Amino acid sequence: MSLALDFISPAAAPAADRVTLFADVILPLPLPRLYTYRVPYELNDNVVIGGRVIVQFGAKKTLSCIVAAVHENAPKEYQAKYILEFIDDAPVVTQPQLKLFRWMADYYMCTIGEVINAALPSALKLSSESRIQLHPGFSREENEYPLTAQEEVIVNALGTTEEGKALTFTEVGDLLGITSFHKVIKSLMHKDVIFLFEHTADKYSPKVVKKVRLAHHFVSEASIEQLFSQLSSKPKQLDVLMKYLQRVPVYQNEYSNQNGIEKAALTSSPHLSASAVNTLIKNGVLEQFDVIVSRFPLENEGAIQMNFSLTEAQTTARDEIMTHFAEKDIALLHGVTGAGKTEIYIDLIRKALDGGDQVLYLLPEIALTAQIVTRLLRVFGSRLGVYHSKFSDNERVEVWNGVLSGRFQVVVGVRSAVFLPFDNLSLIIVDEEHESSYKQYEPAPRYNAREVALMMANFQGAKTLLGSATPAVETYYQAKQGRYGLVSLTKRFGEAGMPDIELVDTRKAREQKTMHNHFTADLLGEIERKLGAQEQVILFQNRRGYAPVVACQDCGWIPKCTNCAVSLSYHKHSHELRCHYCGYHDSMVSKCPACGSRAVKTQGFGTEKIEDDLKIMLPQANIQRMDLDTTRAKNSYQQIIGDFEKQNTNVLVGTQMVTKGLDFANVSLVGIINADSIIHYPDFRAHERAYQMFVQVSGRAGRKGKKGKVIIQTSDPTQVIFDKVIRNDYVEFYNYEIVQRHEHGYPPFMRIIKMTVKHMEQGLGEQAAILLTQELVDRLGRAAVLGPEAPYIFRIRNFYLQEITIKLDRAHTALKWAKEQICAAMDVVKDQKEFKQARIVADVDPM
Repeated sequence: MSLALDFISPAAAPAADRVTLFADVILPLPLPRLYTYRVPYELNDNVVIGGRVIVQFGAKKTLSCIVAAVHENAPKEYQAKYILEFIDDAPVVTQPQLKLFRWMADYYMCTIGEVINAALPSALKLSSESRIQLHPGFSREENEYPLTAQEEVIVNALGTTEEGKALTFTEVGDLLGITSFHKVIKSLMHKDVIFLFEHTADKYSPKVVKKVRLAHHFVSEASIEQLFSQLSSKPKQLDVLMKYLQRVPVYQNEYSNQNGIEKAALTSSPHLSASAVNTLIKNGVLEQFDVIVSRFPLENEGAIQMNFSLTEAQTTARDEIMTHFAEKDIALLHGVTGAGKTEIYIDLIRKALDGGDQVLYLLPEIALTAQIVTRLLRVFGSRLGVYHSKFSDNERVEVWNGVLSGRFQVVVGVRSAVFLPFDNLSLIIVDEEHESSYKQYEPAPRYNAREVALMMANFQGAKTLLGSATPAVETYYQAKQGRYGLVSLTKRFGEAGMPDIELVDTRKAREQKTMHNHFTADLLGEIERKLGAQEQVILFQNRRGYAPVVACQDCGWIPKCTNCAVSLSYHKHSHELRCHYCGYHDSMVSKCPACGSRAVKTQGFGTEKIEDDLKIMLPQANIQRMDLDTTRAKNSYQQIIGDFEKQNTNVLVGTQMVTKGLDFANVSLVGIINADSIIHYPDFRAHERAYQMFVQVSGRAGRKGKKGKVIIQTSDPTQVIFDKVIRNDYVEFYNYEIVQRHEHGYPPFMRIIKMTVKHMEQGLGEQAAILLTQELVDRLGRAAVLGPEAPYIFRIRNFYLQEITIKLDRAHTALKWAKEQICAAMDVVKDQKEFKQARIVADVDPM
């Protein structure tokens, strides 16, 4: 249904005194400009910049958007429609956020609508297809708020919580027969009768704990004695009752029974019968009820003081950081793995919070938050918020609102946490600042959270601390140039020393026939020795799945993805072939479809095959795998890391997830299974990434006083990079790398923008790329433009790709002018009729 509103202006105010207001709004769509709507006169006082409003866009689409500006100027190109409804009476997006979002749109060459779409949790974005459902905790009998007639209509249509019915906003409008129904929905949400979710997102399900309590008519000494008598012939039920009364002192205080205890405390006890508990509930002796609890631990508790003191080296580093902050806004903490950077972070956060300010602590991976959050909760308690993509939309809204209200003074999060509504930041910490995980690739905005954090700090007058054992070359260059403060920690925390690193030649091992599957005798023997000493092992292989290639040994046929120019990887657990780019999957073949041969075999190996082989070779070991396949579930990271911390797991096999800042006391051996695949990659950052990955994963070994060991398997031990890894000499690596960057014109000396032309027809895509290149060369010069060329993987999701690399001077004015020229060149291509279906993507500062 259409939500067009036939607005009739009230005659309450004289026309001469009436002010007509217009609002420029940010629609969550890739539109180049803001769109202007008219504010209904009687709602002039309701409009708030940063608040959400409901508008109609196009013929039927209704959606929520953010008010960016309010003025009295009517648009000249079109007649402004009226705003349909106001959702908020206070901003949900702050002025500092709007300023940052405008900068992101400009710098990363996208629209502010795309930024808003990425920034806001889905539960804050409403549209005609948003849906409502009864809240799991809603009960007509226990509902304390009276419902209006319109609210009753909606509740009746939703049925019961067990039915789980849902209604779209469009259906609600049809049901009530009115166009202005959003206030009814907002009222029901305020009364906790319904909850909101997007059709494309997972339905929100609050964390519900089942509890039991003694039925109210038994809460007296006489009644309980009578109950004991009745259950004397039923010992299992009597045991349950005794356990309940031990936990809940009904005799001393009858009101303590009201809160009851968790049902799991009775049903999970090995000495009690779960069926006896259910029988007591069925017979009315116990009452079962649900309680919705927070997903955030320690929410209602103060900080549990975790007392620790900085070492002399940490204290010196902390003081140096503060000295740099007196003169500079950005400092780099370059500390070797295991140097105790986290303790310095905590000390700095404490000082910021003592001043009443806000702190943002960024981490590159969700896996890291699982371990760090536990430590931070012990210090900051309920003042700490956590923000990452594994949270449901409603949980993210809870954190968003908690930052707005000041409830969360410090937030730990991954890259999306830069979008949160901070307005009083004094410190941003970007841990493992070199990580490519901070870069957003698809969809727009293709931002780097590290760079956005620096700009956010600049806008709010905050300080930024970048931390890493292997800083990005660009970051270290800025520090060496004196633009950033530089602080170094060269020794590990406590008595721990740097691990011994040993190179093992796999080519020689194969010639001598001493390889065991994909393990050299050196690595396998060392694993067995460490496990025999009750120590733990981490094995790193930067490829998931069982085997990256399946091939017919007779005719050479290889199964390919139908959508991408890649071979399908075999996953043994699900016994299927998968594409790691688009998600396409197919069943595993036993017979070659090309020649009919049954000689179809897997080639290569991923984390799944390593795990499988180890379970055969080391049957007594408990082996777990941590990669994208095993960490899809919400709490899977915490589960895997928790098992490893408790030493329930002996060997952890993983992709680059295991390289990033994890701290395990009992790990004494790290094995890098195939170093060559990381080094030999067609990218100017290949050696930098390889060095960072080798050093980071090596740093997981020997962190708590034990001497660690690292074994790197490679077919070419003479590679220059290995010498620098073995000596753990970042400065020497940097000096080598910066010369190469300067000689070939790469960052930090030049700025790069990568243009990608996508088209479903290969020929048209190539023609569009050639035209775009010609336009860019005419505007920027031949020296600045490289390409076009097809990338290594030239087709993804049925789109053929062509890439153009643009190298620009780092001067701000030159960059702004260049972007204008790039946009003009893109417009020329888009204006050609034959290229209407072409997609052109600009990626500023690609990783």
